[in-house]
Amino acid sequence: MATHVFRVEGMHCGSCALLIDDTLQDLPGVRSTQTSRKNNRTTVDLDTATTPGDVIAAIAELGYTATVDS
Repeated sequence: MATHVFRVEGMHCGSCALLIDDTLQDLPGVRSTQTSRKNNRTTVDLDTATTPGDVIAAIAELGYTATVDS
């Protein structure tokens, strides 16, 4: 398992963060997520079934822009 942090642009309220968490938790291989609207970041614990690219794509489908936070 690996922990990845993503910067997320386009969130406007706490409901945006909840939507991202709910969506990511439905991806296979996602163990946990924590999205902060205040920090514009989401932290995701992944196993090998899901890649950071899968997370970015799922967030993009919701209308937000995500990048791996370095």
